[in-house]
Amino acid sequence: MSFLPFTRKGATCLISLAHPATGQRLCHTPDSATHQSLQERDLHWGEDTFPAPLATVVSEAPVLQCSWVCPFSPKMLGRVLCAALFVGALQSLAEASQGHISVVLLGATGDLAKKYLWQGLFQLYMDQVSNGHSFTFHGAALTAQEPGERLMFEVLKKLSCPPDEAPNRCAVLKDQFLKLSQYHQLSSAENYTALSREIEALLRQEGLKEAGRIFYFSVPPFAYTEIARHINSSCRPPPGAWLRVVLEKPFGHDLESAQQLAAELTGFFREEEMYRVDHYLGKQAVAHILPFRDQNRQFLDPIWNRHHVERVEVVLKETVDAKGRTSFYEQYGVIRDVLQNHLTEALMFLIMELPANVSRAEEVLQHKLQSFQSLWGLEKNSAVLGQYQAYSSQAQEELQQAQDYVSTTPTFAGVLIRSDSLRWEGVPFLLTSGKALDERVGYARVLFKNRAYCTQSETLRDAGHSQCKAKQIIFYFGHGALNTPAVLVSRNLFRPVMPKDSWKEAVARSDLHIFGQPLSDYYVYSPVKERDAYSVLISNIYHGRKDFFITTENLLASWGFWTPLLDSISHQPLRLYPGGVENQHLLDFEMVSGGLAFTLAEPAELLNPTRHMPSDYKAIQSKYRQSPLVSAWSEDLISQLASDMEEAAVRSVARSGHFHLALSGGSSPVILFQRLARHHYGFPWKHTHIWLVDERCVPLTDSESNFFSLHSHLLQSVRVPYFNIHPMPVHLNRRLCVEEDRGTELYAKDIVALVANASFDLVLLGVGTDGHTASLFPRSENGLEGAPTVVLTESPVKPHQRMSLSLPLINRARQVFVLVLGKGKHDITTLLSRVGHEPTKWPISGVSPSSGQLVWYVDYEALLG
Repeated sequence: MSFLPFTRKGATCLISLAHPATGQRLCHTPDSATHQSLQERDLHWGEDTFPAPLATVVSEAPVLQCSWVCPFSPKMLGRVLCAALFVGALQSLAEASQGHISVVLLGATGDLAKKYLWQGLFQLYMDQVSNGHSFTFHGAALTAQEPGERLMFEVLKKLSCPPDEAPNRCAVLKDQFLKLSQYHQLSSAENYTALSREIEALLRQEGLKEAGRIFYFSVPPFAYTEIARHINSSCRPPPGAWLRVVLEKPFGHDLESAQQLAAELTGFFREEEMYRVDHYLGKQAVAHILPFRDQNRQFLDPIWNRHHVERVEVVLKETVDAKGRTSFYEQYGVIRDVLQNHLTEALMFLIMELPANVSRAEEVLQHKLQSFQSLWGLEKNSAVLGQYQAYSSQAQEELQQAQDYVSTTPTFAGVLIRSDSLRWEGVPFLLTSGKALDERVGYARVLFKNRAYCTQSETLRDAGHSQCKAKQIIFYFGHGALNTPAVLVSRNLFRPVMPKDSWKEAVARSDLHIFGQPLSDYYVYSPVKERDAYSVLISNIYHGRKDFFITTENLLASWGFWTPLLDSISHQPLRLYPGGVENQHLLDFEMVSGGLAFTLAEPAELLNPTRHMPSDYKAIQSKYRQSPLVSAWSEDLISQLASDMEEAAVRSVARSGHFHLALSGGSSPVILFQRLARHHYGFPWKHTHIWLVDERCVPLTDSESNFFSLHSHLLQSVRVPYFNIHPMPVHLNRRLCVEEDRGTELYAKDIVALVANASFDLVLLGVGTDGHTASLFPRSENGLEGAPTVVLTESPVKPHQRMSLSLPLINRARQVFVLVLGKGKHDITTLLSRVGHEPTKWPISGVSPSSGQLVWYVDYEALLG
């Protein structure tokens, strides 16, 4: 390695190599003759050789007036670190070292490491070699030392530099990176202790301060806990140095497993130490969504809302199938593999409220969480699912299953998501992904409404001015027709502001079409320097940018959103498709009745008579406690119940001009409320009076309030006249449920005044695991008998004070529906089927309307366990 003097633009930089003991300099003269001669030969010091070609590399770097002495050490690390300090921009040479970073790649010989991670770490080294930190890279795996080392260095030898990197500099950097990398077998607690001691000894020997350690978990999630325990107990950096632990998906299989894994990891690491990777957040087009929105606020603020946006699409299509990966795919399927993480994260960047400062990770993450909270819950009809025809046979062969094995794992999914936020209410968000499709492409597309009518013929319309051309903004992830990341903005929208140092405007081409329009109809921008997603993310890990990663809160919010859909579709039939271009229109779908449905019926030739798919279970009619019973899977049951309620409402309005509906609180009715809000547009809300069966003694704005839940999930989404909504008066005179305030009397008077004969048209009840209903509990002193009125009661669980309709008042209703959901209700459902009329023990057993109209709606889990 030659550290050579040279002159540029009148500035001389004298680079010297000095022995640490004697201070003797190897080269120090700045004259051009010496410079030339040193370029043509290697420098020798004892047994060490420094190749001359570096002279030209160094001479291309920015030049400052400086004198730099690199202490020469006979130790390998000293030589390499010294070299590293000189290879990049020379302005950093005058800076003090910011400390040493040890990078430990666990799973260093695995597929992900081979394809992406080592290249990403090499890119980090190239980018940061001259910025003050020194590095060592430790590859680790369970493989024994010698074969593991051989496998790892076979990968390292294949590392490459970006096309714009000078070959000489590339060769030197790659050589130094290899010298800074070493392999370790990490299979026991002692191995981790030995690694930590080795790092500490190395730094002590070289006189370097430790800045931090990065542990990259490129291993299966089942290994996370054990590795985390070893790192926490014996491989943490010393006080003053940071720890960053990088975790690869999958982060659980559903909400429960994600919570369990999160709980285990938080026992070893602090939240700020964990970096959960979703590599889509490193894709340049995805990473630029928030900066684009921020830099173009002046254009987007007026139109980035439900009044102007027709729909949002986030799509990832693949031509490859799952062959060779069916063991993974059988556990996860397309929704868990792609939609729950990659596409959801891209969607959040599009729909979240823009923070004041998009560079502040805390603000970005908080706004993402708020967006999750605004999303409607997903139902079975929110999705359409498919599976390419060869998948089951591939899974059967790879998993060594029986010949009649049939997989129910979806390889294609389209999902409709909606938000109740003021900005996005009514705008459909469509997420789509699948294997064995017609093209490989990924994008996020915002399509704007078009209210214009243009009299000029289409052939004469100018894309830059015609308002009749489609208006859209597309974040193109890569592949497809463009084969590069890109941002496209319709010319009839606005010319976007783009950072010129990282994005360049592409040449408009009329021969290439995107979404039916020539490329010349768009402003098109592509990255100045295309970078791999993992290189971007590894750089962000180095810089501590948490907004590019998934926090525990973010992860659990996502699983909380997706898990109900995953549970509900386990019995849903899959659309079979042949794969590739032969799919034609088989997977086209449309929005119907608040959900999704395939546009075409499945052709008979695709139906396999030997394939036994779960059928849609229909609601079955029977008897329970001498009353009609309707039972089905929960989602089908809720659909039936909602339809029956609408039918009852329509009949009542036709008969009397109004419909008095009393609703219970609790968790069971929530999905019913959502169903009524989203799918029953024929419900006569204008003529409906909403009453409460019971209420907790908390303010109505409290999340524990039954009215608050009713308002959140139903009332704010339907048009019930204000004066037709009747919350229970639990909060009077700034007090809660005080008898002297006579809240029960006030509610009873309202009922008598407005409800004919104090007989509700329909009362909806639930059942507790102890047999209580409304807020009437076993051995309750009030409400189980006596006058038909409103009473105060005591609950065995907090909040203890309640207000409730009495059992006699409930029994005056024209109809009573009882909803029972979930395995947790199986024991009480079985018990109630055997007991008689004993309301003091089980209040629900006392429900017996004088009209005789009692119907039980019990799902299969509650009925059968």
